[in-house]
Amino acid sequence: MTSRKPDEQLARNSRLRLVRPRPLSTARRAVTTRRTRPAPRPPEGTPPPAELARQARAVLDDAVRIARWAAVERHPEATPAQERAAAALGLTPEQVRAGWDRARLAGLVELHDGTARPGWRLRAWDRDDSAVLRGWVALFDAWSLVHPAPGDVAPAAVAEVVEAVPQVLSLLQLSAGPVPVPSLLDLLQQRVAELREERCEVPTGPVPGSAAGGAPREHVPEPLPGPDSLARLLGWALEGLAAVGALTLGEGQATLTPLGNWAVWVKLEQICVAAQSPAGHIEQSAEDMLRACARLTPGPARAEYRAWLAARPVGSAVTELLDVARGEDALLRGLAFEALRVVGAAAEGEVRTAAQEVSLRPYALLWLAEYEGADPDDAPDVLTREEATWLWVDTAAAVADHGEASLLVRHLESAVQGTVPALLDEVRAVGHPRTVQVLVALAAAHPDPALAKAMRRAAFQVHTGGA
Repeated sequence: MTSRKPDEQLARNSRLRLVRPRPLSTARRAVTTRRTRPAPRPPEGTPPPAELARQARAVLDDAVRIARWAAVERHPEATPAQERAAAALGLTPEQVRAGWDRARLAGLVELHDGTARPGWRLRAWDRDDSAVLRGWVALFDAWSLVHPAPGDVAPAAVAEVVEAVPQVLSLLQLSAGPVPVPSLLDLLQQRVAELREERCEVPTGPVPGSAAGGAPREHVPEPLPGPDSLARLLGWALEGLAAVGALTLGEGQATLTPLGNWAVWVKLEQICVAAQSPAGHIEQSAEDMLRACARLTPGPARAEYRAWLAARPVGSAVTELLDVARGEDALLRGLAFEALRVVGAAAEGEVRTAAQEVSLRPYALLWLAEYEGADPDDAPDVLTREEATWLWVDTAAAVADHGEASLLVRHLESAVQGTVPALLDEVRAVGHPRTVQVLVALAAAHPDPALAKAMRRAAFQVHTGGA
């Protein structure tokens, strides 16, 4: 009768040592390798990204100065702090308040329990042109918050004008030069009328307040804002867009700046992507879209994520993706977070919340690390050993369900542990629900009898609850 060798002896067996160790980042690439594809070229005459970034830095210069001061001083949102900032930076209190608002809208600072903390864009501001441009686009998108609307105009009318402004910007972009304000006003009035017509609904029952049992009254929409009100709102919109550096105002005319022209082109490109989904899945649920993307190479998959996201509200899209990530399919979990990388800043809040869930925590922590500027190869350093092992098992489950045996064998080499016994000890301890299936699949796939035997033994121990 022979006795089993203890784990200490197994560790000395060279065949049970993991070879060619690779960083943990390869674990999540076993199924979803991230590669970039060339971005579409902007219109001829558009300045290069470095020049656009230089212009964006100039627009946000005061905001960056205030953000850096606030990050050092742990600036709270209080009037005395604004007065100290004004004295320290040589600005007026009004300039500090305006710069502070712009810094927050551009993602240069974040508030945590009422105290300022530098945002990832501020840390990357001097070295990363793409971070600068993303920060400026965030400010551009929030132009209506930078420049408050007239207080004596109905909020509904303000909302309609904000919704109609993209049409005005499109006309400015297509004109490639100054456009008279009266022409913009005509377009704005037409677009507001179209928006009201699109939303118009005729009620099928009595209108509240009508006589009991009487005939239902026709729904009468609110009258359109008068020409004077629309003209004031157009002026407000143009001033707000000028305040963020998207256009310049002259005598009775408006012209897009190079930054504004580029931003409008980017928005139009996103609309075109949504209208011409590369693989035709924009109408499908997040789960069906991700399953279809599993068959695509990384570049086309990212194009499909962009199209799917552009076709629906960001908030509901993020929620739907995270719901899929909570499911049992580990492959879809990884793909859902790849799609969330395309979402960017708009997903940060929900991803931070998801980091409290065991099954999503490693993915969420990697997402947040990359979002805050970490290199994808260094991002796994934020994970604890236990979290890294959980992610390794989850990725192995995805490979076992959807990949080939050779991929599963190669995935073994991405484990952070140096030997198979050490790996098996930590895999048993981490408590992943798919541990047994993963170990059985590894045992069946691996050509080395000693490794296969160790895997089968570990699977049996987990299945029976043994040590």
